Amino acid sequence: MQAMKRALEQVDLSSDESSSSNADDHKAKNGRTSNITVDQVVDELVSESTTIKCDSKQMNDNFNIGQGVEELFSEDAILRRAKMYQEYMQMVPMPTEAHSLIPCNSWRGLAASIKTLYGQPLHYLTNLRMKEWDKMRIEADNEDDPLDMLIHPNNAESCIWHLEEVHRRTSSPSYLARLWVADPMYHVYIDAIFPKLQNPSK
Repeated sequence: MQAMKRALEQVDLSSDESSSSNADDHKAKNGRTSNITVDQVVDELVSESTTIKCDSKQMNDNFNIGQGVEELFSEDAILRRAKMYQEYMQMVPMPTEAHSLIPCNSWRGLAASIKTLYGQPLHYLTNLRMKEWDKMRIEADNEDDPLDMLIHPNNAESCIWHLEEVHRRTSSPSYLARLWVADPMYHVYIDAIFPKLQNPSK
């Protein structure tokens, strides 16, 4: 029980009260508040994913498919989408309770289990980092050892949540947009998990 309490304290990265206060201070400093709604963001992200999947086959059959796809991949459209995505991820509350120990063979495996258990998406940048951390183990002496034999599952999970908080709270939409412009398949690392959220009070 003591171990679980320590794990819970690690995952409980910040109180709702301080998080709300910091967000309000940030908005006040910038002199702006968002008019974005949860439904708007979900509709945008879902429609984007569907459009990309539908148009990928059309592009193979007919390169000149019209302005719809060209507009979808324009820098302005991607920047707008990045802003909506980042604002949405900031709305998703960080978990305040830990589940039981999660066995894992890899970082991506642990991330997948976290998404299932908590019913939350992980940030695009966090998903990229999980891929990089798994690649980092290639040709290491302990490459074939399960991750939970090298790092305690509580510490590994806590590490992901700390990283996730950084990405949710501090990532620049402009930075995301630059990455997305350079990678037309960026949507692969955007989780299609949309928990029910309350629209923030204006």
